[in-house]
Amino acid sequence: MDSYLSRALSPDEASPYWHNKGDSAWQLTATTLVCLQSVPGLVILYGSMVKKKWAVNSAFMAFYSFAMTLLCWVLWAHRMSFGSLTPLIGKPDVSLNQKYLLLQSDHKWVPIADFVFYQFAFAAITVILLAGSLLGRMNFYAWMLFVPFWLTFSYTVGACTIWGNGFLSKHIIDYAGGFVIHLSSGVAGFTAAYWVGPRHSHDRQNFPPNNIIHMLGGAGFLWMGWTGFNGGAPFAVGRIASLAIVNTHVCTATSLLVWVCLDMSVYKKSSVIGAVQGMITGLVCITPGAGIVQTWAALVMGVTAGSVPWYTMMVLHKRSAFFQSVDDTLGVFHTHAVAGVLGGFFSGLLAEPKLLRMMYGADTSFGPGLLYSFKDGKFHDGFKQIGYQLLGTVFISAWNAAITSLICIFISRMVNLRMDEEDLEIGDDAAHGEEAYALWGDGERTPKPFRLRIPPNIPSICRHLLNSSRNL
Repeated sequence: MDSYLSRALSPDEASPYWHNKGDSAWQLTATTLVCLQSVPGLVILYGSMVKKKWAVNSAFMAFYSFAMTLLCWVLWAHRMSFGSLTPLIGKPDVSLNQKYLLLQSDHKWVPIADFVFYQFAFAAITVILLAGSLLGRMNFYAWMLFVPFWLTFSYTVGACTIWGNGFLSKHIIDYAGGFVIHLSSGVAGFTAAYWVGPRHSHDRQNFPPNNIIHMLGGAGFLWMGWTGFNGGAPFAVGRIASLAIVNTHVCTATSLLVWVCLDMSVYKKSSVIGAVQGMITGLVCITPGAGIVQTWAALVMGVTAGSVPWYTMMVLHKRSAFFQSVDDTLGVFHTHAVAGVLGGFFSGLLAEPKLLRMMYGADTSFGPGLLYSFKDGKFHDGFKQIGYQLLGTVFISAWNAAITSLICIFISRMVNLRMDEEDLEIGDDAAHGEEAYALWGDGERTPKPFRLRIPPNIPSICRHLLNSSRNL
């Protein structure tokens, strides 16, 4: 058992001396905001961003993932992510023990229950983001198996390595998940998309969103929910949380506007889908450094987040045979992996020493950012931090690519990863026997038209009756 269990807690002590009610209240609020990003946020976004015939399946993949992740998290995955067993992973153990949940979180003024719930919300959204690469063709039975396997063998290693007690935990700056969440989901989603295979050829060529207004609603949940995503990372109501929230929205707004401007300058039209993509890349890019960079740096990161992923998605993707060979439905590799790497790099470049100390304590081994290292005459430490950021990028990418491949190969031995070709033409009705809207349209089985068949002797009978009535 962890050292937490050695701390005594009286059964009638509802609010012990170490419990800060303000911090705990904010933490539960922040966690709820992160949960709302997934349910209903990404459920609505995915269900609206795909063709109508895939609306139910796409939304349900997210909905199922949220529930399955919670059970896996409290039964074994949380302790694997934040326990001590090896430099890569902790010991699997349950987190449902009441005594454990009511103890003080390590170095925080909140119960462990707050920490478990908050980290679950992070794990759940990571799996759901990954699903964006697989929409429109993955066998739902395969997805049901994929979620617990990937959470157990891939996500927990990234979380333990960088956030827990792993070998990179004291070296890599990842304030709220640029590596653990976004780079993981982007690389794993792209890898899984390779193994699952592409969508139906017609879907890949023509895949318009079925409801742009609902898509904006889901995107709104995602954007506003990020207040809890980055604001909850310090586990305290303090200046770092406030700064992180402001930086988050500044970077996101900047990235969105840069993406829209690029669309207008190149394609002569402003794309709503493009605006949503720009919003997402801004949110992702600021995440690894939200609370440890200054606001001017958030603006710089926003410009980069709106331009570099735009180029990789709108230009490089179309020209590259490598990208064209993998059907990444919603471009998760570009919006999360590319933006996550940018955020991780900028965190190592622009991390402000004072903010690092406020976030991680005076004895922090992080940083300073390379830019500030020249100012303080510690450029060797700055280059070393950049090196660690690049090492984190390589490790998370390689681990997720390898483990995701092994999981897909293993599952393919039990069930097909991809739906049958006939079912791909139908969509939701074939996968779930349900349809999103009560309208006839793409992918639905249209009943045969009703035709009234009149027996051949009916006209003669009618004439006979008519003549009989005249005689009367």
